[in-house]
Parts: sequence; C-alpha cells; structure tokens
Amino acid sequence: MPVTVLTGFLGAGKTTLLNRILTTARGQRIAVIENEFGPVNIDSELLVQQSAEVVEMTNGCLCCTVRGDLAKNLLDLKSRRDAGELAFDRIVIETTGLADPGPVIQTFFADPELAEAYLLDAVLTVVDAVHAPRQLDEHPVLLKQIGFADRLLVSKSEGIAADALGALLDRLARINPRAPIRQLFAGELDVGFLLDIRGFNLNENLLAEDTPASPCFRAAAKNGSRVFDRSAHSDEISSLLLEHAGDVDLDRIGTFVQGLLDRHGDDLLRYKGVLAIPGQVNRLVFQGVHRLAGFDYGVAWNDDIRRSRIVVIGRRLQEDELRAGFAECVVNA
Repeated sequence: MPVTVLTGFLGAGKTTLLNRILTTARGQRIAVIENEFGPVNIDSELLVQQSAEVVEMTNGCLCCTVRGDLAKNLLDLKSRRDAGELAFDRIVIETTGLADPGPVIQTFFADPELAEAYLLDAVLTVVDAVHAPRQLDEHPVLLKQIGFADRLLVSKSEGIAADALGALLDRLARINPRAPIRQLFAGELDVGFLLDIRGFNLNENLLAEDTPASPCFRAAAKNGSRVFDRSAHSDEISSLLLEHAGDVDLDRIGTFVQGLLDRHGDDLLRYKGVLAIPGQVNRLVFQGVHRLAGFDYGVAWNDDIRRSRIVVIGRRLQEDELRAGFAECVVNA
C-alpha cells in the first residue's frame, strides 16, 4: 500500500494542499495520518462523523491522529483494514511544521513487517515563497524537509517579484536537484504529479527531468567527475553530484559507499547512484536514507551510453574528500 509523507514548515500550506488532494483525487480512498497533531484540521465539509481517533469523510477517506509510535499505529491500521473495519487504498502522513521527516521515512525501512505491508511512495514538501528565504537561513529543519523531498511544491508565489522567485527556485534546485519543482496555484492541482511517484524504488531515475541541474555543475575534473556548484549559497544542506563517463570498479565503489555511510551516515539525507560495472550489462542502482541503503541491478544499458553517477544530499558534505574517493573507483579506458 503506497504511503506519501507530506511535510513543510509552519504555515507553508500543507493542510491546504492536503484538503485539495482529498477533494481532487476522486475514487481514491485515502487514510490521512496527522502525525503528532492535536486537533484534526481537515476541511469541515469533508467530515461526516468521528469515532475515537478515526474520522470518516464524505468521500470515503479516513483521518486519524497519531501521538505515539507511528509504526505501531500503521500496523494497527493495516490489521483493521484486513479485518474489514476500515477501507482505504493509500495513506498520506502529514507531519508537523517543525518535524524532521527523517525518522518518519526511516520507520518504513527499519521495521520488516511494516516494509512488507507498505510502500513509501514519496516525500512532498511545501515551501512558502514569501517566507522561505528567511526560514532557510534561520531554521535548519526546513533544509532537511527540502533535502528529503521527491517533489517540491512552492506556495504563495503570486505577487512575488520575478527575480526573488527565481532566486528561491534556484536555491531549492541547488539544495535538492532530484526533486521537480512546481508552483501551487488556486484551482489547479495535478494529482498525478503528487501520487504514485515511486521515489524510493530502486530504479535508474537519478535526477528530476524538469529540474535544470546542468547550470549547477562545475567544469569536469580530469577524471571525469563533476560536482554541483555550491558557491552561490551557504546552506548547511546541499547537493553533490559525482559523475564519470564510463565504468567504476565494483569492489572499490562498494568500499567507497560503505565508507561514506560509516563516516557521514548521520549527515546524509538522500543519496542515489546509477553505476556502470565492468562486464555487467545491467545498471547497478543503489539509494538510501541516512545509514539505510539498498542495492540491486536495474535495466540493461543496451545502446545507452554507459556512465556512473551518484547524487548525495546531505549536511556539511566534504566535497574534496568525496570527489577524491570517487575518483579512485574510476575504471580508465
């Protein structure tokens, strides 16, 4: 069952977006989890009756409040669904505005029973265009919310000067080049852009197709690796791209990634790699959150140009160290 995590700083418009999803995603029975919230803040027009901590909605969706162990509550919801007490097809978890989404995300990897029952589909982060520039400077949790995102949704952008909005969008793309960015406008909502993303699946999708990552690259190094240019901002959370136009040695890249997790695991938010391995016709794909990572072989290279790329989003990334370590893994023609 797919699960979407909806996050964003205080006042960004998470609940407004959630209400729009509930009214727009017709035919989908969604269970909403208000993680550590007190009152349920779903649009009153959607509510029909309340029983204990589960609220039934007019469109067949549900809402419940979780104040304790998220994993326990998720398994309880599954049990009640299996028993026919509740009916829903997917879950949306709305976090508090001051919450680091990392622990919520890790919940789905750390518990085997939960991992078998649920599929973490994506993290959606709402960014307030009016207040985000200052919030990014003052509240590190917003940087984490952006760094974990599979989709970045910019609210309240109407009336913002074009240069100021452009600067914010550029900043968001530098922090997290993996996440496509869309502006939220009243009356418009593409639910297909928000659901069934499979952002945590092991696949070859590395960078967002509609995110202009190329202008953030520095010139290629002699070994073919490249990194994101971070000189334009001083955010604690940033992105690093390592790229080689060819193969990397399997043993050496394994040692490199393991060392990355051992030394920097707590500072890593999201990371993903698509690698070309000598003698292997399929792409080697890996991704992870903090110290939890998964590896598998993906689709064949066929006629595609073989190349190896790793994107890392984390805190205080040691660029020179990581670039040098990656360079040692390169297989020279």
